[in-house]
Amino acid sequence: MMYGDDWGSGWGWMMVLMPVLWIALTAVIVWAVLKVARRPADPGSGEPQRETPQEILDRRFASGEIDADAYTQAKVHLASQDVHSH
Repeated sequence: MMYGDDWGSGWGWMMVLMPVLWIALTAVIVWAVLKVARRPADPGSGEPQRETPQEILDRRFASGEIDADAYTQAKVHLASQDVHSH
């Protein structure tokens, strides 16, 4: 029996594979964290999405909260605000 032959007992392969497995595990964890961090807000995720002023105006007009005249005036006002902000 040879005393220097650790490859046959399985420990030699284990010493080679363990660092490879740790590197692979670390890579998977980093990939998962980056994927979660870059994901845009999902409408079903429970986080409320912020409506734009135009979307709010459209919704209020569609629901009947404001009439056509108020809608038109507010739309013109929003357009002028958008021009001044740029």
